[in-house]
This record gives sequence, structure tokens and C-alpha cells, in this order.
Amino acid sequence: MGYSVGMISLGCAKNQVDAEIMLAALQKAGFEIRDDAALADVAIVNTCGFIEAAKKESIDEILELAKLKQEGKIRAIVVTGCLAERYQEEVMKELPEVDAVIGIGANGDIARLVTEALEKAKPQVFPPKTELPLEGDRILGTPSYFAYIKIAEGCDNRCAYCAIPMIRGNYRSRTMESIVQEAEKLVQEGAKELILIAQDTSRYGLDLYGRLALPELLKKLCAIPRLHWIRLLYCYPDSVTPELLQVMAEEEKIVKYMDLPLQHCSGPVLRAMHRKGNREELTRLIGRIREMVPGVILRTTMIAGFPGETEEDFEELSAFVKEIRFERLGCFTYSREEGTVAGEMENQVEEEVKEKRMEILMEQQMSIMQEWGEAQIGKTVEVLTEGFDRYAECWFGRSAADAPDVDGKIFFTPGKSKPYLGQLVQVRITDCLDCDLMGEAVE
Repeated sequence: MGYSVGMISLGCAKNQVDAEIMLAALQKAGFEIRDDAALADVAIVNTCGFIEAAKKESIDEILELAKLKQEGKIRAIVVTGCLAERYQEEVMKELPEVDAVIGIGANGDIARLVTEALEKAKPQVFPPKTELPLEGDRILGTPSYFAYIKIAEGCDNRCAYCAIPMIRGNYRSRTMESIVQEAEKLVQEGAKELILIAQDTSRYGLDLYGRLALPELLKKLCAIPRLHWIRLLYCYPDSVTPELLQVMAEEEKIVKYMDLPLQHCSGPVLRAMHRKGNREELTRLIGRIREMVPGVILRTTMIAGFPGETEEDFEELSAFVKEIRFERLGCFTYSREEGTVAGEMENQVEEEVKEKRMEILMEQQMSIMQEWGEAQIGKTVEVLTEGFDRYAECWFGRSAADAPDVDGKIFFTPGKSKPYLGQLVQVRITDCLDCDLMGEAVE
């Protein structure tokens, strides 16, 4: 009898790509893939273990599945991903309902290990992280019209708050040839937008070619026929070079959008975070980006309440956000993580202070984004159609200014012809409501 497998993938898009590669390997081995893990013989939870909230979400999912297993609805629970890699021995000890715990280095062996889990062998396998497959066939978890491409794995930036190098290991770039080949295949299968991801996308190639090779890779990807948009996420400020900005400005297929996680702007806080720069240097960098790539949309993330962050540090951050007016910004409260340098720091900030600071930043940002949205009224933008909202009774999609899952939507009424998913539609913006844009299709 053939068994069915379903996967719940949590956390970032990088983890999702790992899940997609594992699902393809399972299908190839003869497993039937189910969209709903609760309806499968084997439920795999591809966990996130980055911060406390993500760990809690992973554990809650496992406990929900444990109830189904107890009721006889599923046969086995398999835990993969960052939580499995980070808390190797503890997972099965704390969650005895789990039938297999698989470190990221064993992802390539997923079919055999799932079979062992079904046979009640209770495998716990943690090969070197470097054995994690960086490429391979994938069963996409995204709609056919866009896909993520992971161009590297691991990280060499030892930020004081971050557990990623501990979980994922050192930075490892894929070869340009393998990335281009994968991109061509995804475009043949219908992808109009490719989103390049890594822990540090702008560092691409340094380990492999001895140089920052992202500009070169982008030029090769831009040569792929029928590819419409290329988007960059997770660019580290230190490796955003004039050469990269020039390629972004010159190549039409690269959307004028850059995700630049800055985390803070205060010099003392950045030094404590083991990051470079200060407010002045970051302001200069952003000025250069905006000058070289006119109309660029900048997304960033900030951390509120890092250990030792004073009221003055936070006021400087707040003033910086007001001054720069990022088109997109997310803010997180600092999460104290065991095994990190910052986790051991004595000057931890109280939880309610962190929360209050985050709220202040996000309130500021909402008014900046609302003003930005209102300035778009009257403009016509290209929108990638993503669905129909039956409550609002209109279609919605994303423009070049919006990355999936993290940014807003554009809601629009169609013209004479009904749109289809993945269609690129010209939309004239007529309103901005709670930072979401409204418009009408122009035919």
C-alpha cells in the first residue's frame, strides 16, 4: 500500500524551498502528496526555530497533529527544519508523540527516514549541515506564477542576536549555472516572477568566486525569455555595491525594490549587535540607493528593545525612520535566544518597554505608508493578479512595490474581461485605505 504525506512548512521562504525539495523527493519515492497534512498518513512539520514566537508556533502545530495521531487519523509525525536542527535531542524527549526528528543535513534522505518513522524505528538523524541539498526538483508551495530561488545557504555575519549560523552553518553559494538552470525551468513552468533569497543575498558568490557576484548573476537571469520580474530579498547593507545598484537601475526585469534589513541605526546598538555602521552611514547608503535607482521601494526591518538600547538610542531610531520614510518597514521586539551572544547580555530590556517601542515605530510607519499610498492615487501601475476577494467583491494582486506575504495588496475592479490568476493587469489607483491601494483595471 502506498502512503500519503503532507507537510506544514513554517517560517521563512528559505525554509519553504527546503520543504518543496523534500516533497519532490518523497513523490519520486512513491509517496502520495496531500495538501492537508491532517489528511495524510505522515504529517511532516518543517519547523522554524529562529525566535521564541516561531518555536512556539512549531510546537503548537506538532501538538495539534499529536491529537490526530492519538485519534488514529495519522500514522506518524516527522519533525524537520530549524527547530529539529537546533534542539536535536530535546524534541523527541519533550514531544514523545514525534516519530522522527531530522536535521537539515538529512533532508536529502527524507524518503527513507519517513519510511523508518512509519515502521516505528523512531529515527533521530543529524548529519553535517553542509549535506543539506541546495538544489533539486521541487513541488512548489507558491502559485505557479511566482517562485522563490534560494541562491545560498547559511550565514557568515555573526550578529549577536541571531541563531541562524548556529542552525544553518556558514555561508555557501550555489553555482551560477545551477541557479540559471533552475530559473529557466521555473519560467518554462509558468513563473513570471522569481524572488531571490538567502540569509544574505547581496553576499552571493564571495565564498565561491572570491567576489560579490550578485550583479553578474542578475544579468544572466535577466537574459531568460518570458521572465517578467526579478525581486531581491534579504540584502545586507555592507555588500550593497554601486555595481549592484547600477545593474538594478539598468535591467528592466529587476523590480525597483530592495529588502534591506537594517535592524537599527544607533551606532552603539549596532556595535553591540556586531553589525557595522551608524545613522550617518546608513543615511548615506540609502541616499546612494535612491539616487542610483530612481523610484526604488525600500523595505527594512528593525529590532526594538535590543539589550542596552537606551531611550536615546530608541529616539534616534524613531527619528531615523521618520526622516528616511521607508516605503515598507516591519518591526520586531528583541527575542532573547539561548546560545547567542546577546542572550547572555546583562542589560536586557523589559518586555513591556520593548512592546511599547515597537508599537511607536509601527504607528509612525503606518502613517508614512498611508501618505505614500495617497501619493499613488491617479497613477497607473502593473499588477500581478492573485485572486478574488468575495467580501470586497473585487480582484487583488501585487505590484512591483509589493513582495508576497510581507507587503500589502492592490484591490481592483476589472475592465470588460475577467482577469485570471497570474495575469499582469494595468490598474489605475483611485484610493488608499489602511495602507492598501484600490484601483480599476485599465484596458
